[in-house]
Amino acid sequence: MMKRDAALSLLAQHYPDGIVVPVYQAAFDWMAIRPHPLNYLCTGAMGQGSSHALGLALGCPEETVVVLDGDGSLLMNLGSLVTIAATAPKNLIHMLVYNGLYEVNGRYPVPGGRDLDFAAFAKGAGYAQVFDMRELDQFAEVLPTILSASGPVFVVLHVEQGEVYPKDYVAIHSAESRGRFRQALRARLAG
Repeated sequence: MMKRDAALSLLAQHYPDGIVVPVYQAAFDWMAIRPHPLNYLCTGAMGQGSSHALGLALGCPEETVVVLDGDGSLLMNLGSLVTIAATAPKNLIHMLVYNGLYEVNGRYPVPGGRDLDFAAFAKGAGYAQVFDMRELDQFAEVLPTILSASGPVFVVLHVEQGEVYPKDYVAIHSAESRGRFRQALRARLAG
């Protein structure tokens, strides 16, 4: 199993400047690891990260969109897997940061804990490609393939807590964050 921050740091090295939709605990880690105006920190209710990422992928077909979803969040919106597979955006990479916990909400276990097979859910829904990553060196080896694959791509990252980063709820819910993202996206699409 890999440390979450190590996996996210590796992603940041290979994907330094693209659109990322990080949710909850992954969002707090990601903001510290890769602060960037194209971090979409505006998902709101738990479970909406995959749906927001789908909207961005469909609206910006020339841009790769990576969603850093949580297992608890995805359980709140499993139907998004079928919707994503049916619309088949080739530019969407759905990474599931799987730790078996509702970490931000007090480290309570998600239903099914570590026994859920999210890769099977994604395959069954019809994702074009599915990867199941348990070790950092395995993820490092396959990450370039993941980032260049035609999607939708689903990646399960089996993680445990790494370094603890500040939980900046103001940043993930602020109008300023939304404004920075809109401005950066407009500039990217105009460029």
